[in-house]
Amino acid sequence: MKILHLSTDDFSGGASRAAYRLHTALLQHGIDSTMRVLSHQTANDKVIAGRGPRTFIEKVKGRIQKKLRAFTERNWKTDNLIMHSFGLESAGIVEEINRCDADVVNLHWIVNLLSIEDIGNIRKPIVWTLHDMWAFCGGEHVADDDNVSRFRVGYLPDNRPAGESGPDLNRQTWESKKKCWVDQAFNIVTPGHWMAGCAKDSVLFRDASITVIPNPIEMEHLWRPIPKDFARRVLGLDQSKKYVLSGSAGGMPHLKGEDLLKQAMVKVVASEPDNIELLIFGQYQPVTHHDWPCKVHWLGPVRDDHVMTLIYSAADVMTVPSRVDNLPNTGIEAHACGVPVVAFNIGGLPDIVDHEQSGWLAPAFDIDSLAKGMLWVLSDPVRWKHLSHTARKIAEARFTPTVVVEQYLRTYEHALVRSSHREN
Repeated sequence: MKILHLSTDDFSGGASRAAYRLHTALLQHGIDSTMRVLSHQTANDKVIAGRGPRTFIEKVKGRIQKKLRAFTERNWKTDNLIMHSFGLESAGIVEEINRCDADVVNLHWIVNLLSIEDIGNIRKPIVWTLHDMWAFCGGEHVADDDNVSRFRVGYLPDNRPAGESGPDLNRQTWESKKKCWVDQAFNIVTPGHWMAGCAKDSVLFRDASITVIPNPIEMEHLWRPIPKDFARRVLGLDQSKKYVLSGSAGGMPHLKGEDLLKQAMVKVVASEPDNIELLIFGQYQPVTHHDWPCKVHWLGPVRDDHVMTLIYSAADVMTVPSRVDNLPNTGIEAHACGVPVVAFNIGGLPDIVDHEQSGWLAPAFDIDSLAKGMLWVLSDPVRWKHLSHTARKIAEARFTPTVVVEQYLRTYEHALVRSSHREN
């Protein structure tokens, strides 16, 4: 069986890393896998990058369309500051996809690589791994999740969210998906059960085949526990301190719960004012950083997974205070390194953390409970060892490449069978 993965890139974000990890896991298990990206950062010779060939006329047309889109979007406003993509940009590779010898095409995060129309024109069985909500929404990559969400009831003229004005680009995008994908039989994979529920409830995917398969992570040679004292010596950290670890909120502080973490840390640090410090990876020290209640070690962007393994292993607890999250790689990586995770009981976090067994799941967005969970992990060395051991065992049982690859192979076979039945 030959699999072609389509992803905007192969390393720059959580979605692309998850796609690349699946690609390499398939290769390591003897599956013929190729990854087609717009740009790449890895040196894997089974990753192909670049745009498709375009004629002079096509280039001119593309530039005109880009200017028209920019003019239209200039008059559109929204209070939802999370990324929006309106599905018009194409790298021109659909003919290449349809001509290749892949048996199944596995879509991942494909913004600027494939347009909505491109996806509708793919003539091979499609498995689509959803790393966010864009596929079943309008242009939103993250949308409100409630009973009247537009992805559940349809993007109607009279149900725009408050704070959105100008041309209804989300509705136009959703209508385009509905029209262009009418003949596609998508086989949807979601890394967690929360996203599967959203997809199943959506107007666009309620008749699709939906399977929950987590993202894989290599745990034999890379993502594994390293002795804490060694990791701290390498990173120059104090052996006597207790370290809370968190990923950077980046350009999404509200979504990633930066404010919630700050409030929780006030309560955590109060218990041991001089002994608890915070590690944040993913960004350098910002200009305004004085409102944290404790010393913060800004570790900067980390592009080496071996260094990340040291960072996880140096920490006592990983906290994921997100308001919305699919199946965050950070939680999986922390557990693989034997680090307990404290998070809110939302999104895909319950697929990673077993409450009071490998960490703590606080009710959504209960600051007191989040702080209580961190203190509960930090306060008892014997309990910590049990949590650490269980975290590693959970990671081995749920996220090893062998476990994940077997599930994907069944999904690929299912996609082939569905496709052959449709042709007949």
